[in-house]
Amino acid sequence: MLILGIDPGSRYCGYGLLQYEGRKVVAAGCDLIDVSKIPDLSERLCVLHDRLSEVIREHKPDQAAMETMFFNKHVQSIFTLGHARGVLLLTLAQNSIPVAEYSPREIKKAVVGNGNANKQQVRFMVSSIFKLSNKQLKDDAYDALAVAFCQFNRTRFMK
Repeated sequence: MLILGIDPGSRYCGYGLLQYEGRKVVAAGCDLIDVSKIPDLSERLCVLHDRLSEVIREHKPDQAAMETMFFNKHVQSIFTLGHARGVLLLTLAQNSIPVAEYSPREIKKAVVGNGNANKQQVRFMVSSIFKLSNKQLKDDAYDALAVAFCQFNRTRFMK
């Protein structure tokens, strides 16, 4: 089984792939869809759709998990993130991939054991758990793998 974890963003969208057999993770990796250099939101959303579609075609995930939105002081940022999440959810639906959604707190608790963990703690634990060596990726990529791990834990304990 292959889980696609997504940390949604309208400029940087992290994705993580977690392959497991039974109750054991056998492969993990993460990367980033970077659309930050595209000034127009509509065009960024189109490219986000296209690139996620490519990831899905290449890896053929069985299920997906995505981080939910959280409150932010900047209302415009929430709306923009909502647009990106909508495009990502549509892309998954078009490919018949079931999606689970988790709050940032649930994800941090699944990876670090503390729902109030900071980005550095999440990054460190994801790197440690999966023995990742690419230290140049943005936090969004590591966060996406944390989302996939959250789904793995949920799936593993529901059987």
